Amino acid sequence: MARSVALAVDLGASGGRVVAGSFDGRLLELDEVHRFENAPVPFGGTLVWDVVRLWQEVLHGLRLAGGRSGGAVTSVGVDTWGVDFSFLGADGALLANPVCYRDARTRGMLAAAEQTVPRADMFEATGLQFMEINSLFQLLALSRGGSTVLGAAERMLLIPDIFHWLLSGVASNERTNATTTQCYDPRGGDWAFPMLERFGLPRRIFGGLVDPGTDLGPLRPEVAAETGLSATRVVVPGTHDTASAVAAVPAAEPPSARPDWCYVSLGTWALVGAELDRPLVTEACRARNFTNEGGIGGTTRLLKNVCGLWLVQQCRAAWQRAGREWSWDQLTSLAAEAPPLATLVDPDDPSLVAPADMPEAIRALARRAGEPVPESTGAVVRAALESVAAAIARTLGELDALVGRRIGRIHVVGGG
Repeated sequence: MARSVALAVDLGASGGRVVAGSFDGRLLELDEVHRFENAPVPFGGTLVWDVVRLWQEVLHGLRLAGGRSGGAVTSVGVDTWGVDFSFLGADGALLANPVCYRDARTRGMLAAAEQTVPRADMFEATGLQFMEINSLFQLLALSRGGSTVLGAAERMLLIPDIFHWLLSGVASNERTNATTTQCYDPRGGDWAFPMLERFGLPRRIFGGLVDPGTDLGPLRPEVAAETGLSATRVVVPGTHDTASAVAAVPAAEPPSARPDWCYVSLGTWALVGAELDRPLVTEACRARNFTNEGGIGGTTRLLKNVCGLWLVQQCRAAWQRAGREWSWDQLTSLAAEAPPLATLVDPDDPSLVAPADMPEAIRALARRAGEPVPESTGAVVRAALESVAAAIARTLGELDALVGRRIGRIHVVGGG
């Protein structure tokens, strides 16, 4: 069999990479072609993703891949985080930079939404965990604010949909990422239009859904010419990064209603859950604030989002601004030297969502919680990591209760 190469563009909230997967019929080899950093950018009073710079980084990675593998590259696909989006207008132009889910515009939107559609009805329609970062509440913030962008929008594209459109010229909404929005009905397999209409959101922006594996066609001619990838097609993966991560979990047992394995997909967030063969939209699931998201092959990812390495990422960023260039290895070593289990805080506390100074925010939360205040760099990092670990452990206990058994195996995957 001739060697074929597939390119994966993996974008996370703190960084991205272009990876080449080479397969000769027997052996799969992975090669990281290009890695780059990512972070939300304050812009005109709003926290946005710099999609133009990210596109330039993606193009650079594709050029490198074209130079190395050329005609062997058969496909390219993009996965990213969930919930964030922008819009295409009637003329097919991207109307705005996508706004980051950590922007303040959604504060209070969940409570406001409940005045129109009760929480129980929202969960019955979508089966999704309630978080104000969800696309539904971002859309409601735009609608209630009289957004001219929403008024001009003809099509909503989630972040990976934007990059697939930039690559191919085709506007699509891939299903696994659509399931993160709180606008999707996991049992009906389509947008939750009855609920969306109660909120007065325009039906036109919700396009037809495509499944992982859909071939959107060749690269735009100008992209093919710039990168040297003339034979490459754009094929959508499970575009929600956790959907792709869960598909890669080395579990032998197939998805079921009572699985004996679970996963922790650890990065900026910690996604803690199990892969089921059907949605679990029950009162017990709602009470524990678990979510039903789509997986590859029609599976359901029953999970809860727990704050992950965001705490340490933002501590490192704060120290970098102060002139202390700690590497990840240095921070890990300092944490290992600090006393264990000295300070535990709630990593999902609202004060840690987007503070200006994360180390000080952690110290302040420890004071309010009556915990010992971590003073040294190592103590702060250890408090952050152990607090996340404790939250994951609590969530695993809740997962056991939902599936009705003590799960026997945990697979830890992801960039963390």
